[in-house]
Amino acid sequence: MEGIENYAESLQNYLNEVVTIKEPKKLYEPIKYIVSLGGKRLRPVLTLMTCDFFNKDFKEALPAALALELFHNFSLIHDDIMDEAPLRRGKETVHHKWDLNTGILSGDALLILAYQLFENYEPKKFSELAKLFSTTALQVCEGQQYDVDFETRNDVTIPEYLKMIEYKTAVLIGAAMKMGAIVAEASENCKVNTYEFGRNLGIAFQLQDDYLDCFGNPKTFGKKVGGDIITNKKTFLYLKTLQKSNESDARVLKQLFSSFPEDPSEKVQQVKELYVKSGAAKESLQEIIKYTQNANSIIQELNISDKNKAVLKSFSDQLMNRKV
Repeated sequence: MEGIENYAESLQNYLNEVVTIKEPKKLYEPIKYIVSLGGKRLRPVLTLMTCDFFNKDFKEALPAALALELFHNFSLIHDDIMDEAPLRRGKETVHHKWDLNTGILSGDALLILAYQLFENYEPKKFSELAKLFSTTALQVCEGQQYDVDFETRNDVTIPEYLKMIEYKTAVLIGAAMKMGAIVAEASENCKVNTYEFGRNLGIAFQLQDDYLDCFGNPKTFGKKVGGDIITNKKTFLYLKTLQKSNESDARVLKQLFSSFPEDPSEKVQQVKELYVKSGAAKESLQEIIKYTQNANSIIQELNISDKNKAVLKSFSDQLMNRKV
């Protein structure tokens, strides 16, 4: 098994070969810019790692891995436009650095470049990879729409929220791992199980992200703690608190989530106290553990070495114990 550093380095080298600045420069410069901002690149690394685990040269999975990375960056450009965000990873967003039309066009081109990468595979793999990619990409769009819809709805349920984060976040992690298994020509059972491992881990990852946004350490979390509360985002914590609170506390929470105070620090503190008092904070942690254990239970079904099973288990545990 190669180390994660090797996967990341190979991906970066391949990205540099594929993503170049050519005419018209105003289309390709923003693409080069957004992919150069880096990030965790968790999904493509998982694709390469999964291919490697099934005893195939991980470099054969580079086109599929980069396709996922380009799709992810496409979604970031469009998310930033929708959110009217000025910054991405501490740098100017594409539509802010150039203009709105350039952001839309560059994002569209990124999506097309991602599809083109599957042309590196013979017809059977191309078909299987492209079908999975299309299904996943559409689910991510559906998840994003659910997220937008929830902003103006006051009747969002916990199952609806879990479906939203599954589509918006988890299916892409599941697809990343399944693509590695497809390239490695793993069995159908292993393809399904790698997907389910990634999907469950993705849900746990997003639930933990929501938890850290509220209860994380500001020094290690990497962004403003309490951001979801400030923007009145209906997370698992919020919905579970409404479900478990008495009528008085539920009314206070709803009132807090309809306010936009100039100094939100007191609001954030009050909401956090309600999350703890209701038991929602504790249940959120239990839910994270549940989905992580779901993922870990699948590992034994995979036809990979015990050493690689241990690596996957360690990977999921590290992901869940993160502070950022």
